[in-house]
Amino acid sequence: MSGRDTILGLCILTLGNSQLTLLLFSFLVVCGVLWWLYYDYTNDLSIELDTERENMKCVLGFAIVSTGITAVLLVLIFVLRKRIKLTVELFQITNKAISSAPFLLFQPLWTFAILIFFWVLWVAVLLSLGTAGAAQVMEGGQVEYKPLSGIRYMWSYHLIGLIWTSEFILACQQMTIAGAVVTCYFNRSKNDPPDSPILSSLSILFFYHQGTVVKGSFLIPVVRLPRIIVMYMQNALKEQHGALSRYLFRCCYCCFWCLDKYLLHLNQNAYTTTAINGTDFCTSAKDAFKILSKNSSHFTSINCFGDFIIFLGKVLVVCFTVFGGLMAFNYNRAFQVWAVPLLLVAFFAYLVAHSFLSVFETVLDALFLCFAVDLETNDGSSEKPYFMDQEFLSFVKRSNKLNNARARQDEHSLRNDEGTELQAIAR
Repeated sequence: MSGRDTILGLCILTLGNSQLTLLLFSFLVVCGVLWWLYYDYTNDLSIELDTERENMKCVLGFAIVSTGITAVLLVLIFVLRKRIKLTVELFQITNKAISSAPFLLFQPLWTFAILIFFWVLWVAVLLSLGTAGAAQVMEGGQVEYKPLSGIRYMWSYHLIGLIWTSEFILACQQMTIAGAVVTCYFNRSKNDPPDSPILSSLSILFFYHQGTVVKGSFLIPVVRLPRIIVMYMQNALKEQHGALSRYLFRCCYCCFWCLDKYLLHLNQNAYTTTAINGTDFCTSAKDAFKILSKNSSHFTSINCFGDFIIFLGKVLVVCFTVFGGLMAFNYNRAFQVWAVPLLLVAFFAYLVAHSFLSVFETVLDALFLCFAVDLETNDGSSEKPYFMDQEFLSFVKRSNKLNNARARQDEHSLRNDEGTELQAIAR
C-alpha cells in the first residue's frame, strides 16, 4: 500500500459512516480503559511516592482529554452530519490530486532534513557567539569572562535569522506543493498528467520566485518577535503588575497570535496565486484576497470544516499514540515517571502527524484557490471550458445546494419569527 492510500485510508476511517461509528466505539473503549486505570490507581494502597501520585494525575488528565474529544466528536456528528459525506468526497478529490504527483507526500521528509541541518548549524553559531569573549583575571585571583562589545545585539540578530530562515524553508515546501497542484489542475488533458510536476515546480521556484518566498517568510518574524517580547514582559513583570496589566498583556498576545495565523494563511494563498499567474508577492496576496472574498460563498464553510477535520486527525494520532505509551507503562510499573516521557511522545507524534497531514491541508487550499480562479476566467462554455474535472464540479454544486438550502431555511425561520411578532392579538 502506498503512502497516499494510507493517508486516504486514515481520512476515510475518520470520516466514513460505518468507520466513524467504529472510531467512536474505539474512543469510548479508550475512555473506559483510562477511567478504569485511574480507579485502579486510586484504590491501590501501594501508592506512596510522589512520582506515583503524579502518574495518577497524568492518567486522570488523559482520561479527561479523551472524554472531551469523544464528546466533541459526538456533537460534530449530530450537528454536521450532512457535511460529513461532502467532506469524505472532498478528501477523495484531494487524494486524486495527490495521486497525479505522489511524491508530494515525501516533501515533509526533505523539509525536515533541511530544517534539522539548519538548526544544528544555528546552535553551533549560537555556541560560538556565547563564547566570543576574553577571560580577564580580576583582583583576588578570580577569573571573569567578559563578552565582546556588541555581542548581545548579535544574539537578537541570530534569533531573527532562526525564525526567518525556518519560515523560508517551510515556505519553499508550500510553494513547491502549490506549484505542483497548479500544474496538474490547469492541465486540459486529465488522462495525461504532466511529467515531473514537482521538479518543474522546484525549478520555477528557485529560478523565478525566490523573492516571493523571502518576502512572505519575512512577515512572520515581524509579527512573531513582538509576540515573544510581549510574552517575555508578561512573565518578567508578572508579580509587579495588577490584573488590568495582565489582561492587557494577554490581549496583545492574542492579537499578535491571530495576526500570525492570518499571515500564514495569506502567505499560502499568495504562493498559490504566484504559481498560477507568476506575479510578485504583494500582487499575488492582493489578488488572492480579492478572489477568495468574491467566491467565499462557494466553499468557505466546507474548506474550514475540512481544515478542522485535518486538525482533528492530528489530535487523533496523538491520542492513540499516547494511549499506547500509557498502556505500555501500565504493564511495566518499574518506570515511576510517566508524565515527561508521555509528553515527549505526544509532542513528536503531533509533529509527525502535522508534517504529513499538512500536505493535505496545503493541497486542499490550493485546489480551492485554483477553482476560484477557474470560475473567474472561464464560464463552462465550449469556448471557455472549465479546467476542473466533473467530479470536482459536481462536488461544488452539491456543496452550494446544501448552503443555499440552509440559507433559505434560516431566512424562512426568520420571516416566521418576524411575522409572529407582528401578528395582532386575538381578543
